[in-house]
Amino acid sequence: MNNDPLHNASRTDENERRASQQPANRMLGRVIACNGAHATIAAETEPGSTDVSQLWSVGRLISIEMGTSRVAALVFSMRTGEDHWAADKPNRLLIDVELVGEVYRTEDGSERFSTGISRYPYLGAVAHRIRTGDLVKIYDSGKRDACVVGKLTQDETINASISIPQMLAKHFAVVGSTGVGKTTAVSLLLNKAIETDPKLRVLILDPHNEFAAAFPDHSVVIDTDTLDLPFWLMRLEEFAEVIFRGRKPAPEEMDVLRDLIPEAKKAFRGTEGSAVRRTSDKSAITPDTPVPYRMADLLALIDERIGRLEGRGEKPALRTLKGRILSAINDTRYNFMFSSNTINDNILETVAHIFRIPGDGKPISVFQLSGIPSEVVNSVVSVLCRMSFELAVLARGSLHMLVVCEEAHRYVPADPERGFFPTRQSIAQIAKEGRKYGISLGVISQRPSELDQTILSQCSTVFAMRLSNEIDQKIILSAVPNASTSTTNFLSSIGNGEAIAFGEAVNVPMRMRFDRVPTVKLPKASGTASHANHETPDTVDLNSIVTRMRAAAKPVITGFQQSVEAAFSDLPEPAAPGRATEEIDSWKRELGREPGTGATEGYEPYRPDMLPGRALSASPNPAPTDTASGAVNELRRAGFQMQAQNGPPPGETRPSLRESLLKKPLGSLYRKD
Repeated sequence: MNNDPLHNASRTDENERRASQQPANRMLGRVIACNGAHATIAAETEPGSTDVSQLWSVGRLISIEMGTSRVAALVFSMRTGEDHWAADKPNRLLIDVELVGEVYRTEDGSERFSTGISRYPYLGAVAHRIRTGDLVKIYDSGKRDACVVGKLTQDETINASISIPQMLAKHFAVVGSTGVGKTTAVSLLLNKAIETDPKLRVLILDPHNEFAAAFPDHSVVIDTDTLDLPFWLMRLEEFAEVIFRGRKPAPEEMDVLRDLIPEAKKAFRGTEGSAVRRTSDKSAITPDTPVPYRMADLLALIDERIGRLEGRGEKPALRTLKGRILSAINDTRYNFMFSSNTINDNILETVAHIFRIPGDGKPISVFQLSGIPSEVVNSVVSVLCRMSFELAVLARGSLHMLVVCEEAHRYVPADPERGFFPTRQSIAQIAKEGRKYGISLGVISQRPSELDQTILSQCSTVFAMRLSNEIDQKIILSAVPNASTSTTNFLSSIGNGEAIAFGEAVNVPMRMRFDRVPTVKLPKASGTASHANHETPDTVDLNSIVTRMRAAAKPVITGFQQSVEAAFSDLPEPAAPGRATEEIDSWKRELGREPGTGATEGYEPYRPDMLPGRALSASPNPAPTDTASGAVNELRRAGFQMQAQNGPPPGETRPSLRESLLKKPLGSLYRKD
């Protein structure tokens, strides 16, 4: 006796459909036409009844009985035999189906599903609604690593399972119009992926800052405030994209960079530790070698060329190049690549932080691109994708990488004249060769027609959500091997959260609905949800918006303040400690910091009388001075009074407090770290 619930359910379902008391035409139809891919089934309704017609709906699977086997077919078109619907007599239905596979019986008596068909339906073959047991066999991958990601649209009691290793082995894509739930579906798939593969490291290129909320416990967020991506990690073309702000580089200036960047790297190598020198000496230094160098050295080399007597023709190009470099260095939006932290050889820390090696329980890195200037986003993406591939290759299988490109049509557009070639090259290298080294690509796009078809064709698993554009539907049809016109015809009408899955991760094209994600883990743009409820156009702070727009901030002089205080501590202690304390407090007030409070106030504008050695000019009508100006004058008077009261030791002239500070080396005023 067989106690298998699926077997019993299928037998009961069969008996219900074939009960003798039921009319013969209530749930059955017959094949009247067939070719190698499609078949036409005729059915007839009862007078005034639509029960039979309700069994045939577009997108559902039906079964064609073949004796020892059953052919599964997908309904994609329906019509009546007449040009109208008769309410008082039987109606003839014509259903067009696509043949998708066969459920056959093995030698041991069990039943299995195969996408191949050994016997095609004959004319007159009986068709009926598919059994629940057959649906389970069709959509069950039969692999232990299968993960449940949703439910079948046709029968929500059956799980929709996919093979995560198959999905990652040959890349995957999620396409759909805006607002259909692509980001939510991707967050669900990534959560399943990191549960399945503990060696997996995920890098999400997030242009809208949406994914940070989806992985609160398994991700780190990297933005321009927490990122130190050294400029010297870039290759020459990537660095030129930054310097020329996305415009076409000038050949003369590119030749100068190609000659001088290796020289700047050699200059840095001569001043660094022996470990860096030994590593660099093993190979020739090129503009693409990831060796640190200083912008100051590069500018000094340009100045040296400008000062030469020969080569007058290239001096305009040299001056223009110098201006471009200075403009990029002084742009506060580029601090993540030109800050002081990027001068050191910190490649280990940078790689470990971005690519989660080790992961410390957070294998996902959400790289937020919205704060990066649009003209250099392509260059940053190129660096990240290229380094991901190199890491996977050099790790020799110990590291599995997944690069997820949101809005991928920005980086690899269909038009080869658009986009940034190194970025296209880096992503294409992952798509074509990544599976050999354990690196996968996840492509997310709302316009497949604007995406490079070579990249899309490399994605062996595609989750197609609602696509209203006919061109996009045809792109999916041409890119996916086992997609067909019948399965893509209704892409324009499926609901939010629904998708049709094609490819290696599923046995047959599967219409499914993704599981719901908890509200606390739903992707959302950072900063929008917290302010949307209580801020209006009448209450929004426009000043702060403009400040962020200009990327301007007040100067931070905390380090300079500490250096000044340290300089005071090195001076000989005067005889009148009370006056010295007042003098130091006056200096602190001049810096905008009240003694004992740590509060920082506004900074006083520059005036000529602030220069050292300038005496206050007597004026019969002195202009009113503010508090900060009075503090400066009080400081000067305090210095003169202390010098007059204390007097120098015998045989020695004691300098004033200000003179002692001014005579200190300039380097001592800066923090060594």
